[in-house]
Amino acid sequence: MNSIHQTLSITMMNLRNLSSRVGSSMVIVVGIAGVVAVLITVLSMAKGFEATLKGSGFPDRAIVMRGGSESEMSSGLSVQQARLIESNPWIETGQSGAMAAGEIYVIADIRKRGNNSEANMPMRGVEEKSFIIRDEVTIVEGRNLTFGRFELIAGVKAADQFQGIDIGGQLNIRGAKWTVVGLFEADDSIYESEVWVDTVVLRSNLNRGGGYNTVFVKLKSEDDLETFKQSLADDPQLETNVIRETTYYSAQSGATTSLIETFGYSVGFIMAIGAIFAALNTMYSAVSTRSVEIATLRALGFGPAPIVISVMTEALVLAIIGGIAGALIAYLFFNGYTASTWGGTFSQVSFDFAVTTELITNGIVWSCILGLTGGLFPAISATLQPITVTLRGM
Repeated sequence: MNSIHQTLSITMMNLRNLSSRVGSSMVIVVGIAGVVAVLITVLSMAKGFEATLKGSGFPDRAIVMRGGSESEMSSGLSVQQARLIESNPWIETGQSGAMAAGEIYVIADIRKRGNNSEANMPMRGVEEKSFIIRDEVTIVEGRNLTFGRFELIAGVKAADQFQGIDIGGQLNIRGAKWTVVGLFEADDSIYESEVWVDTVVLRSNLNRGGGYNTVFVKLKSEDDLETFKQSLADDPQLETNVIRETTYYSAQSGATTSLIETFGYSVGFIMAIGAIFAALNTMYSAVSTRSVEIATLRALGFGPAPIVISVMTEALVLAIIGGIAGALIAYLFFNGYTASTWGGTFSQVSFDFAVTTELITNGIVWSCILGLTGGLFPAISATLQPITVTLRGM
């Protein structure tokens, strides 16, 4: 009998006998399932956060900030500068004029629904043209805000996360009462984590003398960004930093995504060590109870390689079952789960966990590595036992 036939024979025999070792086998399955479930869940958080920020914005839109500013909160533009920017010929025009809107971006301390803890809610002061520029924004409940009043509309994810964001409710922010009049969706973008108010009313509430944080513009073409940027740079009255909207939000996701991924792999690695020891213990126990059976096979002419492969295959099968179980748990319980974390501007960004095919595949690959590692040394040990000594112990 050649090595291939020997390997198949022993492997099939081991797999058929798994039912008699359910208890010990479940140690491997449960341990690896836990590792994979935690790993995929944490990484799905990073994937969801990254997708939310990178999916925000359009390439034909740009954010104009003060020169040297890298975020909206650190930027400031005067009303006069905003008007100069609006007059730029590379900006799209419509019935309402230039597609440019001065906006204010601040944070407000609001308690979260889940744990009643205080969190930073993004609050954006907008103009009427903000809705024309961002035509993906759709009111899904209630109505749009009335400019000139202390009214606000909230993204659906902000409404899920923060207390008091209910139609007809009022939020006490910076000494003023803002009435919630509507909820909006924005194609799962970062804007769904914000509340929007009239920028003039917000400026008055903040006691600002005038001006904006940024000016959002829609260009005639996405290819006009560099020309638009240069034309502003050539104006001696302006000192600006112009960033494509998609680039801005993509850059904001980098640090937080890396932090979440590092945390996920660190936790996964620590748990993986425990899973490997559990697999080692289980497979050593399985080899020990079948020592006479293995010695008999070797006495009948079965080689060491088929025995090693059969033991590792058994560990691999159990690991794959654990990997699939862990991936299934992560998908069923966490895919689409809404949470929030720090964004790039010290505010809360709401997003949905995304258990992707890539994460599931990576999780199962991890389970295979753990299974093979846990089965390797017991498999080698099975072939090193002296045949005569083992058989005398019968």
